[in-house]
Amino acid sequence: MAEHTRRTVLRGTAGLAAAGALVGTGTEASAVSGSTARELTERHHPFLEGMFTPVTEELTAFDLPVTGRVPRELNGRFLRNGPNVLGLEDPRAHHWMLGDGMVHGVRLRDGRAEWYRNRWVRSSQVTRKLGESYPGPVPPEDFACNTHVVPHRGRILALQESGPLPYELDGELGTVGTYDFRGTLRGAFAAHTKYDVVADELHAIAYHPDWDHVRHLVVDGTGQVARTHRIPVAGAPMMHDFALTERYVVVFDLPVTFDATAAGRGAPVPYVWNRRHPTRVGVMPRTGGPVRWFGIEPVFYSHTLNAYDEGGSVVIDMMAYPGPFYVAGRGSDGPYDARTARLERWTVDLRHGRVRQRVLDDRPQEFPRVNEARVARRHRYGYTAAAAGMTAAYLTPDGGTPPDDAFCDALVKHDLLRGTTEVHRLPRGAAAGEAVFVPRDPDDPRAAEDDGYALAYVHDPDRGLADLVILAARDFTGEPVARIHLPGRVPLGFHGSWIPDA
Repeated sequence: MAEHTRRTVLRGTAGLAAAGALVGTGTEASAVSGSTARELTERHHPFLEGMFTPVTEELTAFDLPVTGRVPRELNGRFLRNGPNVLGLEDPRAHHWMLGDGMVHGVRLRDGRAEWYRNRWVRSSQVTRKLGESYPGPVPPEDFACNTHVVPHRGRILALQESGPLPYELDGELGTVGTYDFRGTLRGAFAAHTKYDVVADELHAIAYHPDWDHVRHLVVDGTGQVARTHRIPVAGAPMMHDFALTERYVVVFDLPVTFDATAAGRGAPVPYVWNRRHPTRVGVMPRTGGPVRWFGIEPVFYSHTLNAYDEGGSVVIDMMAYPGPFYVAGRGSDGPYDARTARLERWTVDLRHGRVRQRVLDDRPQEFPRVNEARVARRHRYGYTAAAAGMTAAYLTPDGGTPPDDAFCDALVKHDLLRGTTEVHRLPRGAAAGEAVFVPRDPDDPRAAEDDGYALAYVHDPDRGLADLVILAARDFTGEPVARIHLPGRVPLGFHGSWIPDA
Protein backbone atom coordinates (compact mmCIF):
# COMPACT_ATOMS: atom_id res chain seq x y z
CA MET A 1 0.00 0.00 0.00
CA ALA A 2 1.25 3.49 -0.79
CA GLU A 3 2.50 5.56 2.09
CA HIS A 4 0.09 8.22 3.29
CA THR A 5 0.86 11.51 4.97
CA ARG A 6 -0.21 12.05 8.54
CA ARG A 7 -2.72 14.59 7.28
CA THR A 8 -4.68 11.95 5.40
CA VAL A 9 -4.17 9.32 8.09
CA LEU A 10 -5.32 11.58 10.89
CA ARG A 11 -8.44 12.51 9.02
CA GLY A 12 -9.32 8.83 9.11
CA THR A 13 -7.66 6.84 11.84
CA ALA A 14 -7.07 9.40 14.55
CA GLY A 15 -10.50 10.67 13.70
CA LEU A 16 -11.98 7.31 14.62
CA ALA A 17 -11.18 7.73 18.26
CA ALA A 18 -14.33 6.15 19.63
CA ALA A 19 -14.54 3.52 16.92
CA GLY A 20 -17.65 5.21 15.64
CA ALA A 21 -19.30 5.41 19.05
CA LEU A 22 -23.00 5.66 18.24
CA VAL A 23 -22.31 6.58 14.61
CA GLY A 24 -25.32 5.87 12.41
CA THR A 25 -25.65 2.43 10.89
CA GLY A 26 -28.23 0.71 8.79
CA THR A 27 -29.37 -0.08 5.29
CA GLU A 28 -28.52 1.81 2.16
CA ALA A 29 -32.20 2.44 1.49
CA SER A 30 -32.50 4.63 4.57
CA ALA A 31 -29.12 6.35 4.33
CA VAL A 32 -28.88 10.05 3.59
CA SER A 33 -26.15 11.10 1.21
CA GLY A 34 -25.25 13.45 -1.63
CA SER A 35 -26.78 16.92 -1.85
CA THR A 36 -29.23 16.33 1.00
CA ALA A 37 -26.43 15.55 3.46
CA ARG A 38 -24.42 18.49 2.16
CA GLU A 39 -27.36 20.84 2.71
CA LEU A 40 -27.76 19.55 6.27
CA THR A 41 -24.06 19.96 7.02
CA GLU A 42 -23.91 23.46 5.58
CA ARG A 43 -26.56 24.73 7.96
CA HIS A 44 -25.94 22.52 10.95
CA HIS A 45 -22.76 21.24 12.59
CA PRO A 46 -23.94 18.60 15.07
CA PHE A 47 -20.52 17.83 16.49
CA LEU A 48 -19.82 21.47 17.35
CA GLU A 49 -23.12 22.14 19.10
CA GLY A 50 -25.07 21.14 22.17
CA MET A 51 -23.34 18.53 24.30
CA PHE A 52 -20.46 18.40 21.78
CA THR A 53 -19.63 22.10 21.94
CA PRO A 54 -15.88 22.42 22.58
CA VAL A 55 -14.69 24.35 25.61
CA THR A 56 -12.40 27.25 24.84
CA GLU A 57 -10.18 27.53 27.91
CA GLU A 58 -8.25 25.50 30.43
CA LEU A 59 -9.55 25.80 33.97
CA THR A 60 -8.14 25.07 37.42
CA ALA A 61 -10.34 25.08 40.51
CA PHE A 62 -9.71 23.94 44.08
CA ASP A 63 -11.93 22.71 46.94
CA LEU A 64 -14.86 21.86 44.73
CA PRO A 65 -18.38 22.03 46.17
CA VAL A 66 -20.03 18.67 46.80
CA THR A 67 -23.60 17.54 47.27
CA GLY A 68 -23.49 14.37 49.37
CA ARG A 69 -20.30 12.76 50.63
CA VAL A 70 -17.14 11.81 48.77
CA PRO A 71 -16.12 8.32 49.98
CA ARG A 72 -12.92 8.66 51.98
CA GLU A 73 -11.50 5.51 50.43
CA LEU A 74 -11.41 7.18 47.00
CA ASN A 75 -7.93 8.65 46.85
CA GLY A 76 -6.73 9.33 43.34
CA ARG A 77 -7.65 11.03 40.07
CA PHE A 78 -10.63 10.44 37.81
CA LEU A 79 -9.54 11.33 34.27
CA ARG A 80 -11.33 11.30 30.94
CA ASN A 81 -10.02 12.06 27.47
CA GLY A 82 -11.92 13.36 24.47
CA PRO A 83 -11.75 15.52 21.35
CA ASN A 84 -11.88 19.27 21.93
CA VAL A 85 -11.04 21.02 18.67
CA LEU A 86 -8.74 24.02 18.94
CA GLY A 87 -8.51 26.68 16.21
CA LEU A 88 -11.00 25.15 13.78
CA GLU A 89 -10.79 26.83 10.38
CA ASP A 90 -13.66 25.15 8.47
CA PRO A 91 -16.59 23.66 10.42
CA ARG A 92 -17.75 21.83 7.29
CA ALA A 93 -14.57 19.73 7.31
CA HIS A 94 -14.83 18.84 11.00
CA HIS A 95 -15.90 15.57 12.56
CA TRP A 96 -16.28 14.99 16.30
CA MET A 97 -13.51 12.39 16.30
CA LEU A 98 -10.94 14.73 14.74
CA GLY A 99 -10.63 17.15 17.67
CA ASP A 100 -7.43 17.77 19.62
CA GLY A 101 -7.33 15.68 22.78
CA MET A 102 -8.31 17.30 26.08
CA VAL A 103 -8.13 15.48 29.42
CA HIS A 104 -10.53 16.43 32.22
CA GLY A 105 -9.63 15.41 35.76
CA VAL A 106 -10.82 15.58 39.37
CA ARG A 107 -8.48 14.88 42.29
CA LEU A 108 -10.10 13.15 45.29
CA ARG A 109 -8.38 12.79 48.66
CA ASP A 110 -9.60 12.03 52.19
CA GLY A 111 -13.22 12.76 51.43
CA ARG A 112 -12.55 16.02 49.58
CA ALA A 113 -12.65 17.04 45.94
CA GLU A 114 -9.28 18.79 45.90
CA TRP A 115 -9.23 20.10 42.35
CA TYR A 116 -10.55 20.06 38.82
CA ARG A 117 -8.37 20.63 35.78
CA ASN A 118 -8.82 20.36 32.02
CA ARG A 119 -5.79 20.43 29.75
CA TRP A 120 -5.15 19.98 26.05
CA VAL A 121 -2.61 17.30 25.22
CA ARG A 122 0.40 19.30 23.99
CA SER A 123 1.16 17.89 20.58
CA SER A 124 3.23 20.00 18.21
CA GLN A 125 0.04 21.26 16.54
CA VAL A 126 -1.58 22.21 19.84
CA THR A 127 1.49 24.03 21.14
CA ARG A 128 1.66 25.99 17.89
CA LYS A 129 -2.00 26.97 18.16
CA LEU A 130 -1.49 28.04 21.79
CA GLY A 131 1.61 30.05 20.95
CA GLU A 132 3.86 27.76 22.96
CA SER A 133 7.07 26.00 22.01
CA TYR A 134 7.27 22.26 21.50
CA PRO A 135 10.18 20.70 23.41
CA GLY A 136 12.40 18.47 21.31
CA PRO A 137 11.97 16.98 17.83
CA VAL A 138 8.44 16.47 16.49
CA PRO A 139 7.44 12.79 16.10
CA PRO A 140 6.73 11.69 12.51
CA GLU A 141 2.99 11.09 13.08
CA ASP A 142 2.22 13.56 15.82
CA PHE A 143 -1.29 14.05 17.18
CA ALA A 144 -2.88 15.26 20.43
CA CYS A 145 -4.12 11.82 21.50
CA ASN A 146 -7.86 12.19 22.11
CA THR A 147 -9.22 8.71 22.81
CA HIS A 148 -8.21 7.25 26.15
CA VAL A 149 -6.12 8.01 29.22
CA VAL A 150 -4.75 5.11 31.27
CA PRO A 151 -2.34 4.49 34.13
CA HIS A 152 0.70 2.30 33.53
CA ARG A 153 3.47 1.64 36.04
CA GLY A 154 3.28 5.06 37.67
CA ARG A 155 2.74 6.94 34.41
CA ILE A 156 -0.38 8.53 32.93
CA LEU A 157 -0.69 7.91 29.18
CA ALA A 158 -3.03 9.56 26.66
CA LEU A 159 -3.69 7.07 23.86
CA GLN A 160 -4.53 7.14 20.16
CA GLU A 161 -4.70 4.41 17.55
CA SER A 162 -2.98 4.01 14.19
CA GLY A 163 0.17 6.07 14.24
CA PRO A 164 0.80 8.55 17.04
CA LEU A 165 2.91 7.68 20.06
CA PRO A 166 1.16 7.90 23.44
CA TYR A 167 1.62 11.17 25.29
CA GLU A 168 2.65 11.05 28.94
CA LEU A 169 0.94 13.44 31.38
CA ASP A 170 1.99 14.44 34.88
CA GLY A 171 -0.22 14.33 37.95
CA GLU A 172 -1.61 17.80 37.23
CA LEU A 173 -2.38 16.94 33.57
CA GLY A 174 0.60 18.78 32.14
CA THR A 175 2.13 17.12 29.08
CA VAL A 176 5.51 15.48 29.73
CA GLY A 177 6.06 14.33 26.13
CA THR A 178 5.65 11.31 23.91
CA TYR A 179 6.26 7.88 25.41
CA ASP A 180 7.65 4.80 23.61
CA PHE A 181 7.85 2.30 26.48
CA ARG A 182 11.53 2.91 27.15
CA GLY A 183 12.48 2.88 23.49
CA THR A 184 10.81 -0.46 22.70
CA LEU A 185 7.70 0.66 20.78
CA ARG A 186 8.17 0.58 17.00
CA GLY A 187 5.39 2.15 14.97
CA ALA A 188 1.77 2.68 15.93
CA PHE A 189 0.14 2.00 19.27
CA ALA A 190 -3.53 1.59 20.22
CA ALA A 191 -6.49 3.46 21.68
CA HIS A 192 -7.57 0.51 23.83
CA THR A 193 -5.30 -1.61 25.97
CA LYS A 194 -6.08 -4.55 28.27
CA TYR A 195 -4.15 -4.88 31.51
CA ASP A 196 -4.10 -8.38 32.98
CA VAL A 197 -3.47 -7.77 36.66
CA VAL A 198 -2.67 -11.44 37.36
CA ALA A 199 -0.04 -11.73 34.63
CA ASP A 200 1.12 -8.10 35.05
CA GLU A 201 0.92 -7.62 31.29
CA LEU A 202 -0.44 -4.78 29.18
CA HIS A 203 -1.82 -5.95 25.81
CA ALA A 204 -2.64 -3.91 22.71
CA ILE A 205 -3.56 -4.39 19.06
CA ALA A 206 -1.92 -1.80 16.79
CA TYR A 207 -2.93 -1.13 13.19
CA HIS A 208 -1.98 1.37 10.49
CA PRO A 209 -3.35 1.94 6.95
CA ASP A 210 0.09 1.35 5.45
CA TRP A 211 0.50 -2.09 7.03
CA ASP A 212 -0.48 -5.46 5.58
CA HIS A 213 -0.90 -6.79 9.11
CA VAL A 214 -1.87 -5.80 12.65
CA ARG A 215 0.38 -6.19 15.66
CA HIS A 216 -0.31 -7.78 19.02
CA LEU A 217 1.93 -5.99 21.52
CA VAL A 218 2.69 -7.19 25.05
CA VAL A 219 4.24 -4.83 27.58
CA ASP A 220 5.70 -6.81 30.46
CA GLY A 221 6.34 -5.95 34.11
CA THR A 222 9.48 -3.98 33.24
CA GLY A 223 7.42 -1.49 31.22
CA GLN A 224 8.92 -2.54 27.88
CA VAL A 225 7.35 -4.08 24.78
CA ALA A 226 8.49 -7.65 25.36
CA ARG A 227 6.66 -9.41 22.52
CA THR A 228 5.26 -8.39 19.15
CA HIS A 229 3.20 -10.79 17.05
CA ARG A 230 2.29 -9.81 13.50
CA ILE A 231 -1.09 -11.01 12.27
CA PRO A 232 -1.45 -10.86 8.47
CA VAL A 233 -4.57 -8.87 7.54
CA ALA A 234 -5.32 -7.51 4.07
CA GLY A 235 -7.33 -4.46 3.10
CA ALA A 236 -6.36 -2.07 5.94
CA PRO A 237 -9.42 -2.59 8.18
CA MET A 238 -10.04 -0.46 11.23
CA MET A 239 -9.38 -2.34 14.51
CA HIS A 240 -10.25 0.05 17.30
CA ASP A 241 -10.58 -2.51 20.09
CA PHE A 242 -9.99 -6.22 20.73
CA ALA A 243 -10.62 -8.86 23.38
CA LEU A 244 -8.33 -10.71 25.78
CA THR A 245 -8.82 -13.90 27.80
CA GLU A 246 -6.45 -15.94 29.95
CA ARG A 247 -5.50 -18.03 26.90
CA TYR A 248 -6.32 -16.00 23.81
CA VAL A 249 -6.25 -12.68 21.98
CA VAL A 250 -9.31 -12.00 19.83
CA VAL A 251 -9.23 -9.59 16.86
CA PHE A 252 -12.10 -8.41 14.67
CA ASP A 253 -11.47 -8.06 10.93
CA LEU A 254 -14.50 -6.07 9.78
CA PRO A 255 -15.62 -4.50 6.48
CA VAL A 256 -14.75 -0.90 7.43
CA THR A 257 -11.54 -0.29 5.53
CA PHE A 258 -9.22 2.57 4.63
CA ASP A 259 -10.08 4.28 1.32
CA ALA A 260 -6.93 5.80 -0.18
CA THR A 261 -8.93 7.59 -2.88
CA ALA A 262 -11.13 9.29 -0.30
CA ALA A 263 -8.04 10.20 1.71
CA GLY A 264 -6.48 11.75 -1.39
CA ARG A 265 -9.60 13.86 -1.87
CA GLY A 266 -9.26 15.13 1.69
CA ALA A 267 -12.24 13.26 3.15
CA PRO A 268 -12.40 13.96 6.91
CA VAL A 269 -12.91 10.25 7.63
CA PRO A 270 -11.59 8.09 4.74
CA TYR A 271 -12.93 4.78 6.05
CA VAL A 272 -15.81 3.16 4.22
CA TRP A 273 -18.13 0.20 4.43
CA ASN A 274 -16.48 -2.27 2.05
CA ARG A 275 -18.84 -5.00 0.85
CA ARG A 276 -15.95 -6.96 -0.67
CA HIS A 277 -14.05 -7.23 2.61
CA PRO A 278 -14.88 -10.37 4.62
CA THR A 279 -16.22 -10.15 8.17
CA ARG A 280 -14.37 -12.49 10.51
CA VAL A 281 -13.20 -13.07 14.06
CA GLY A 282 -9.62 -14.18 14.71
CA VAL A 283 -8.49 -16.13 17.79
CA MET A 284 -4.77 -16.43 18.57
CA PRO A 285 -2.95 -17.83 21.60
CA ARG A 286 -1.70 -15.03 23.87
CA THR A 287 1.84 -16.34 23.42
CA GLY A 288 1.55 -16.10 19.63
CA GLY A 289 1.05 -18.67 16.91
CA PRO A 290 -1.44 -19.38 14.12
CA VAL A 291 -4.70 -17.42 14.09
CA ARG A 292 -7.97 -19.31 13.64
CA TRP A 293 -10.45 -17.26 11.61
CA PHE A 294 -14.24 -17.60 11.86
CA GLY A 295 -16.48 -15.97 9.25
CA ILE A 296 -19.66 -14.16 10.31
CA GLU A 297 -22.34 -12.04 8.62
CA PRO A 298 -21.36 -8.38 8.01
CA VAL A 299 -21.53 -6.35 11.21
CA PHE A 300 -19.51 -3.71 13.01
CA TYR A 301 -18.09 -4.09 16.52
CA SER A 302 -16.91 -1.09 18.52
CA HIS A 303 -15.94 -1.88 22.12
CA THR A 304 -15.33 -4.90 24.32
CA LEU A 305 -16.89 -5.04 27.76
CA ASN A 306 -14.84 -8.12 28.66
CA ALA A 307 -14.01 -11.65 27.51
CA TYR A 308 -13.18 -14.99 29.10
CA ASP A 309 -12.53 -18.67 28.38
CA GLU A 310 -15.33 -21.17 28.91
CA GLY A 311 -14.33 -24.76 28.22
CA GLY A 312 -13.60 -25.00 24.51
CA SER A 313 -15.10 -21.58 23.76
CA VAL A 314 -14.24 -17.90 24.05
CA VAL A 315 -17.02 -15.62 25.32
CA ILE A 316 -16.98 -11.91 24.40
CA ASP A 317 -19.46 -9.33 25.69
CA MET A 318 -19.31 -6.26 23.47
CA MET A 319 -21.07 -3.50 21.56
CA ALA A 320 -22.14 -4.30 18.00
CA TYR A 321 -23.89 -2.38 15.22
CA PRO A 322 -25.90 -3.98 12.41
CA GLY A 323 -24.23 -3.54 9.03
CA PRO A 324 -23.66 -1.62 6.91
CA PHE A 325 -21.86 0.80 9.19
CA TYR A 326 -21.22 4.37 8.04
CA VAL A 327 -18.18 5.67 9.88
CA ALA A 328 -18.29 9.27 8.74
CA GLY A 329 -21.94 9.86 9.52
CA ARG A 330 -23.65 13.09 8.61
CA GLY A 331 -21.13 15.00 10.73
CA SER A 332 -18.73 14.50 7.83
CA ASP A 333 -21.28 14.98 5.06
CA GLY A 334 -21.75 11.24 4.70
CA PRO A 335 -24.66 8.79 4.93
CA TYR A 336 -26.19 7.87 8.25
CA ASP A 337 -29.07 5.82 9.58
CA ALA A 338 -31.13 5.14 12.67
CA ARG A 339 -29.83 1.89 14.17
CA THR A 340 -27.57 2.08 17.18
CA ALA A 341 -25.14 -0.04 19.15
CA ARG A 342 -26.47 -2.83 21.31
CA LEU A 343 -24.90 -5.09 23.91
CA GLU A 344 -24.22 -8.54 22.47
CA ARG A 345 -22.50 -11.75 23.50
CA TRP A 346 -20.41 -13.55 20.91
CA THR A 347 -19.34 -17.10 21.76
CA VAL A 348 -16.54 -18.46 19.60
CA ASP A 349 -16.88 -22.24 19.65
CA LEU A 350 -13.34 -23.43 18.98
CA ARG A 351 -14.32 -27.10 18.86
CA HIS A 352 -17.02 -26.78 16.23
CA GLY A 353 -15.63 -23.77 14.36
CA ARG A 354 -18.51 -21.32 14.66
CA VAL A 355 -19.55 -18.05 16.30
CA ARG A 356 -22.87 -17.74 18.14
CA GLN A 357 -24.19 -14.18 18.43
CA ARG A 358 -26.85 -13.17 20.94
CA VAL A 359 -28.32 -9.76 21.79
CA LEU A 360 -28.21 -9.09 25.53
CA ASP A 361 -29.70 -5.58 25.52
CA ASP A 362 -30.90 -3.71 22.44
CA ARG A 363 -31.34 -0.25 24.00
CA PRO A 364 -29.13 2.55 22.61
CA GLN A 365 -25.96 2.59 24.73
CA GLU A 366 -22.19 2.56 24.41
CA PHE A 367 -18.84 2.70 26.27
CA PRO A 368 -19.01 -0.60 28.17
CA ARG A 369 -16.81 -1.00 31.24
CA VAL A 370 -16.09 -3.78 33.72
CA ASN A 371 -14.36 -4.10 37.07
CA GLU A 372 -10.75 -3.94 35.78
CA ALA A 373 -9.69 -6.77 38.10
CA ARG A 374 -11.91 -9.06 35.99
CA VAL A 375 -10.25 -8.29 32.64
CA ALA A 376 -9.62 -11.56 30.74
CA ARG A 377 -11.58 -13.52 33.37
CA ARG A 378 -15.24 -14.37 33.87
CA HIS A 379 -17.26 -11.36 34.94
CA ARG A 380 -20.79 -10.86 36.15
CA TYR A 381 -21.35 -7.11 35.95
CA GLY A 382 -20.87 -4.45 33.29
CA TYR A 383 -21.62 -0.73 33.03
CA THR A 384 -22.71 1.30 29.99
CA ALA A 385 -23.86 4.86 29.25
CA ALA A 386 -26.74 6.24 27.22
CA ALA A 387 -26.59 9.90 26.19
CA ALA A 388 -29.63 11.21 24.34
CA GLY A 389 -27.66 14.11 22.85
CA MET A 390 -25.17 11.71 21.30
CA THR A 391 -27.88 9.46 19.94
CA ALA A 392 -29.86 12.38 18.55
CA ALA A 393 -26.86 13.97 16.86
CA TYR A 394 -26.26 10.81 14.88
CA LEU A 395 -29.80 9.67 14.26
CA THR A 396 -31.82 12.75 13.36
CA PRO A 397 -31.14 15.52 10.85
CA ASP A 398 -31.73 18.31 13.36
CA GLY A 399 -30.39 16.72 16.54
CA GLY A 400 -33.92 16.23 17.86
CA THR A 401 -35.57 13.62 20.06
CA PRO A 402 -33.96 10.16 20.12
CA PRO A 403 -36.07 7.11 19.28
CA ASP A 404 -36.95 6.11 22.84
CA ASP A 405 -38.07 8.98 25.05
CA ALA A 406 -38.22 6.66 28.07
CA PHE A 407 -34.52 5.84 27.76
CA CYS A 408 -32.74 9.10 27.18
CA ASP A 409 -29.90 9.99 29.53
CA ALA A 410 -28.90 7.19 31.87
CA LEU A 411 -26.19 4.97 33.27
CA VAL A 412 -26.84 1.23 33.13
CA LYS A 413 -25.59 -1.64 35.29
CA HIS A 414 -25.87 -5.07 33.67
CA ASP A 415 -26.10 -8.28 35.71
CA LEU A 416 -24.95 -10.71 33.04
CA LEU A 417 -25.50 -13.75 35.24
CA ARG A 418 -29.17 -13.03 35.87
CA GLY A 419 -29.77 -11.20 32.61
CA THR A 420 -31.14 -8.10 34.35
CA THR A 421 -30.33 -4.40 34.30
CA GLU A 422 -30.52 -1.50 36.72
CA VAL A 423 -30.94 1.94 35.16
CA HIS A 424 -29.88 5.13 36.89
CA ARG A 425 -32.02 7.65 35.04
CA LEU A 426 -30.86 11.22 34.64
CA PRO A 427 -32.79 14.39 33.83
CA ARG A 428 -33.40 15.32 30.23
CA GLY A 429 -30.31 17.04 28.89
CA ALA A 430 -28.02 15.47 31.52
CA ALA A 431 -25.69 13.83 29.02
CA ALA A 432 -23.72 11.06 30.71
CA GLY A 433 -20.21 10.02 29.79
CA GLU A 434 -18.56 6.64 30.25
CA ALA A 435 -19.02 5.14 33.73
CA VAL A 436 -15.81 3.74 35.26
CA PHE A 437 -16.03 1.19 38.07
CA VAL A 438 -13.78 1.81 41.09
CA PRO A 439 -13.52 -0.91 43.79
CA ARG A 440 -14.15 0.17 47.35
CA ASP A 441 -11.17 -1.84 48.59
CA PRO A 442 -8.99 -3.14 45.74
CA ASP A 443 -6.82 -5.07 48.22
CA ASP A 444 -9.67 -7.19 49.59
CA PRO A 445 -9.65 -10.53 47.71
CA ARG A 446 -13.06 -11.43 49.19
CA ALA A 447 -14.81 -8.29 47.99
CA ALA A 448 -17.81 -8.77 45.73
CA GLU A 449 -17.27 -7.87 42.08
CA ASP A 450 -19.63 -4.88 42.36
CA ASP A 451 -18.45 -3.67 45.78
CA GLY A 452 -17.45 -0.18 44.78
CA TYR A 453 -18.51 2.91 42.86
CA ALA A 454 -19.36 3.99 39.32
CA LEU A 455 -17.90 7.38 38.40
CA ALA A 456 -19.01 9.45 35.39
CA TYR A 457 -19.02 13.02 34.19
CA VAL A 458 -22.63 14.14 33.75
CA HIS A 459 -23.93 17.44 32.40
CA ASP A 460 -26.09 19.41 34.85
CA PRO A 461 -28.78 21.07 32.69
CA ASP A 462 -29.78 23.45 35.50
CA ARG A 463 -26.27 24.86 35.94
CA GLY A 464 -25.17 24.40 32.35
CA LEU A 465 -21.96 22.87 33.73
CA ALA A 466 -20.72 19.37 34.55
CA ASP A 467 -20.76 17.25 37.69
CA LEU A 468 -18.67 14.25 38.60
CA VAL A 469 -21.33 11.80 39.75
CA ILE A 470 -20.39 8.98 42.13
CA LEU A 471 -22.87 6.10 42.38
CA ALA A 472 -22.70 3.18 44.81
CA ALA A 473 -22.58 0.23 42.41
CA ARG A 474 -24.60 -1.94 44.83
CA ASP A 475 -27.30 0.77 45.08
CA PHE A 476 -27.15 1.78 41.46
CA THR A 477 -30.63 3.28 41.12
CA GLY A 478 -30.39 5.20 44.38
CA GLU A 479 -29.32 8.79 44.89
CA PRO A 480 -25.68 9.48 44.06
CA VAL A 481 -23.28 9.13 46.94
CA ALA A 482 -21.81 12.43 45.78
CA ARG A 483 -22.18 15.01 43.04
CA ILE A 484 -19.02 17.08 42.67
CA HIS A 485 -19.86 20.37 40.99
CA LEU A 486 -17.30 21.42 38.38
CA PRO A 487 -16.63 25.01 37.26
CA GLY A 488 -16.95 24.21 33.55
CA ARG A 489 -18.54 21.93 31.00
CA VAL A 490 -17.17 18.53 30.04
CA PRO A 491 -18.20 17.96 26.40
CA LEU A 492 -19.24 14.49 25.37
CA GLY A 493 -16.04 12.56 24.85
CA PHE A 494 -14.53 9.12 24.91
CA HIS A 495 -12.73 7.03 27.52
CA GLY A 496 -11.17 7.47 30.93
CA SER A 497 -9.71 5.82 34.01
CA TRP A 498 -9.52 5.94 37.75
CA ILE A 499 -5.88 6.39 38.73
CA PRO A 500 -5.46 5.55 42.41
CA ASP A 501 -2.73 6.98 44.56
CA ALA A 502 0.28 4.70 44.79
